[in-house]
Parts: sequence; C-alpha cells; structure tokens
Amino acid sequence: MNPKYFVAGFFGLGLLALISTAFTQKEQNPHSVQTTSGDIGGPLASVSIPELSSSAKSGKIAFEAKCATCHGANAAGKDGVGPPLVHKIYEPNHHGDNAFLLAARNGVRSHHWRFGNMAPVKNVTDEQIASIVVYVRELQRANGIR
Repeated sequence: MNPKYFVAGFFGLGLLALISTAFTQKEQNPHSVQTTSGDIGGPLASVSIPELSSSAKSGKIAFEAKCATCHGANAAGKDGVGPPLVHKIYEPNHHGDNAFLLAARNGVRSHHWRFGNMAPVKNVTDEQIASIVVYVRELQRANGIR
C-alpha cells in the first residue's frame, strides 16, 4: 500500500470524525446544566410554597438573609446569578444535607452549573445552615423532589 494513501486516509478519517462531532448533538449530562429564563436575575424555577414547619420558617428567614441574593426567592435560582436549589440536582440522594453545610462553610467549585464557584457564606452559623436545609428540603418535597 502506498504510504501517501495511508496518511491521506488517516487524516481524512480524522477530519470526518471532527466534522461529525461538530454537527452531532451531544447528550447533555443531566447533572451539568444551566437553565435560563431569558430574564437576567429572574427565577429559574417555578416553586410552589407549602405550609412550612416552624423550623423551616426559621430557615426561610436565614435563607433570605444569607442565600437569596444568589439562589433567589424561595430557592428558585436567579438567571445569570445562581442556581435553583429546588431542582433535582439537589435531591437528598445526590446532595445530602451535609453538602449544604460544607458549601456554606467552605464554598464550592462550580461543577453542576455554569454560574462560577460559590464563595463561603460569611457570618452564618451551623444552626442557621441546618434550618436553611430544613426549609430547602420542605420546598423540594412540595415540588416533587424527594
């Protein structure tokens, strides 16, 4: 076999693979998404609000003070700012309660969303974080996330 044809064929196949990849829609990882509402700062999720337990009511107050700036009212997210916590990504089997504690204490590298890294939350106590988790979990359950 002529080496010129071998080299040409090799590069031809590579070019074909490159073109095919560019025009083939890739399956998106369901745990690596960014939903946009088209309204910068607007909510990313529609959240039904349940009757909250007293602990969740306390968590709502703490959430509004420490988390809502980025995660939006009722944990619905903010387009272009931060992800919704009422989302299947944050279901208890994928992100346990301790994940919220660690994220608030230490910050977290961006790995599910494209909003950038989350900085540690300043001046939040473990007790506040625990009540925030209760609040978020009650919102999640009310919205079909278990």
